[in-house]
Amino acid sequence: MPRPKCQRRIGCPPAMEGFKPFGIHRNGKETVTLLFEEYEALRLTDYEGLTQEQAAEKMQVSRPTFTRIYEQARKTIAKAFVEGSAIIIQGGDVQFDKKWYRCRTCHRLVEGIENHTRCHGCTKYSDDELKEITSYI
Repeated sequence: MPRPKCQRRIGCPPAMEGFKPFGIHRNGKETVTLLFEEYEALRLTDYEGLTQEQAAEKMQVSRPTFTRIYEQARKTIAKAFVEGSAIIIQGGDVQFDKKWYRCRTCHRLVEGIENHTRCHGCTKYSDDELKEITSYI
């Protein structure tokens, strides 16, 4: 029986829910899913410039586990680029440092429900307009 997976630590979710290719109609096109931990691995190494060892420490996983997550993220991105697929960022076995919410109307990120203010351009204002960002597959 395999060892149970540990939750990966992530500071905050991405500002966007995904990407779609420019110049390709979405009629029935397949999407690929980039897990939150895969996004975080790319962010830490390619955007922040951390070594894999430093990034693994931040995510509280071993360096070999981090390498596997990072390699899967690169494969997912490459598949989306080559096939012209949209990328959806969601899911995985992650733990955020704080509770995060996203506005159902404008998709803005909100750090903690106590920080919720009326979104610019949203027609209604209530806690019902927020959905909690959780890890799910």
